[in-house]
Amino acid sequence: MNSKVKVIDHPLLRHKLGYLRDKNTYSQDFREIVKEISKVLVYEAMRDWQHLEKIAIETPIAKTEAQRIVRAPVVVSIMRAGNGMLDGALSMLPFASTGFIGIYRDKFIHNTVEYYFKMPQDIKGKDVLLCDPLIATADTMIAAIDRLKNYGVGQIKVISILTSQTGLDKVHHYHPDVEVYTVNIETEMNEMGYLVPGLGDAGDRLFQTK
Repeated sequence: MNSKVKVIDHPLLRHKLGYLRDKNTYSQDFREIVKEISKVLVYEAMRDWQHLEKIAIETPIAKTEAQRIVRAPVVVSIMRAGNGMLDGALSMLPFASTGFIGIYRDKFIHNTVEYYFKMPQDIKGKDVLLCDPLIATADTMIAAIDRLKNYGVGQIKVISILTSQTGLDKVHHYHPDVEVYTVNIETEMNEMGYLVPGLGDAGDRLFQTK
């Protein structure tokens, strides 16, 4: 397996993923589980964070040193499904700023279309946690990474609950430096571009739009 792909395999994640896959899971529960899984993926993505500073504090017992994260990453959502991961990501990184990219794959022109792009003013040089629950064909993911790199960001780590092997291969063909954190790599995609067995359209299930 590509060393840039981190599959976070854990009994609790497998348990929660089962509920995401279940078509009978209500939208409220679906949102909560996406939030919980996102926390774990962000935790893993931050495991090797090197930017820490020491500060002097006092516990109720004695003076000591504590560590604080500095140069926090920017959490970026690929709308709209990525928005479902923001609460979880920002609960782990409440001091992080947030960006939004609106991109979709247009089946008529066979290309991606960007309709929204909003980043913090100081994003240049900052590392990014890029959130999208699913990577299938990877067209929108690659377009989002292209745009971020045009802004001169630092390291990009992708946070995605389910991915396809085809999508991962395509991401790393164009962006071999990008790390991907996921719960599972699906073995198939259908003719509509949905992951199989997958969990359906994440945006529709998050926001009850179908």
